[in-house]
Amino acid sequence: MYSRVIVMGRITADLELRQTPSSVSVLSFRIAVNRPFVAKNGERATDFFNVVAWRAQAEFIAKYFKKGSLILVDGRLESREYVDKNGTTQRVVEIIAENVSFTGEAKQPNNNSQGSPAVEGPEMDENIDDFKDLDDDEDLPF
Repeated sequence: MYSRVIVMGRITADLELRQTPSSVSVLSFRIAVNRPFVAKNGERATDFFNVVAWRAQAEFIAKYFKKGSLILVDGRLESREYVDKNGTTQRVVEIIAENVSFTGEAKQPNNNSQGSPAVEGPEMDENIDDFKDLDDDEDLPF
């Protein structure tokens, strides 16, 4: 048997790192993942997934990510049941985060020091006047 899921989406709410009674770090959060197509009405459907991270993984996410951050989650699916406050048995399916990654999304300027670090690429010269048109029969250097 094999259970593996990889999703990339935005964190939907502020993160709250918690501790179990035995002092194990745990973080539960939801991510919103846009579907790859647009409906006829012009809207894009979104799926929401529950994610649970444990120990160092939970601490890492709480330190470097926040509400609205784009995150890549690699983990496994687990289902569990619990009894809610009305006495009804509920069943949930969660992604247990085994690895998380930054997405390369540029950091948005803000006053919050807990924003995710930006992964920056090379500086690009945006002056398109430096380019020249090639004749159709001219050889390319590659």
